[in-house]
Amino acid sequence: MKPHLLKVPTEPSHSFSMRQERVPNINNRWHYHAEVELIQFHRGMGTQFVGDNIKRFGPGDIVLVGANLPHYWRYDDSYFSDEQHLPYATVVHFMENFWGDRFLSLPENKPLRLALDRARSGLLLTGTLNAYVAERMEKLRHAEGPHRIMNLMDCLLAIAQSNEVIVLSSIGFQYDLSESENERVNAIYDYTLRHFNQRITLEEIASVAGLVPNSFCRYFKSRTGKTYSQFLTEIRVGAACKLLIENRVGIKQICFESGFNNASCFHQRFKDITGKSPQIYQREYASETP
Repeated sequence: MKPHLLKVPTEPSHSFSMRQERVPNINNRWHYHAEVELIQFHRGMGTQFVGDNIKRFGPGDIVLVGANLPHYWRYDDSYFSDEQHLPYATVVHFMENFWGDRFLSLPENKPLRLALDRARSGLLLTGTLNAYVAERMEKLRHAEGPHRIMNLMDCLLAIAQSNEVIVLSSIGFQYDLSESENERVNAIYDYTLRHFNQRITLEEIASVAGLVPNSFCRYFKSRTGKTYSQFLTEIRVGAACKLLIENRVGIKQICFESGFNNASCFHQRFKDITGKSPQIYQREYASETP
């Protein structure tokens, strides 16, 4: 897939960027950038794409995305109806060499190199690591001078030394940084996310991409390592997870609202992707919620 190259602004008085992003979906495109990204979501839920990984994200999630790794966070449309409670996140962007070209080569900084190497596949922070990095990010937001760099280093060192991470993108994920097909890819993403709960024919999505069906199948598989059917199923299962968590309608209704046309197929696909049945997924989430 061909992600969009994003230019990340940096203030002249700072060596790296940190901001609270309160304009949701400001970068709602499949994109990449030379900077490493550390992002914490405070309000809002949606669908997360990191490399070839697709999953739900929500408040409290913290993700470290390595340099040039394509990614995309799309908030659910329902969060835009109340302007008083719009989604927002804290985002840190920094170049791997912002502290100097030789800094990471120092033997004492091997853990920092390790953290950045691990980030090349995208990392979701969990457990006590998540809590620790959230605390350091809050301190970083208010810090100035050398304390900004020290707090960022603390985050990276904690990530390097912890096993409480989930690697998001597969090791074999390959991506081409050419921008020539950016509009085509984003058209596929946008159309799928708007219509996943309906029947999408191969002819229909191929037309969106400006290709004939056979060419589209080869195109999509060669760039993602998965078929469009697999991609669409992952989107639908993610939507079903959201509905199960909200617990507003029954599981049979969730099956159809998330785009599956029969309950048997829904249960099988859901278990294939999450490792759990819809009932167990919903029950476990309820038991973990205070």
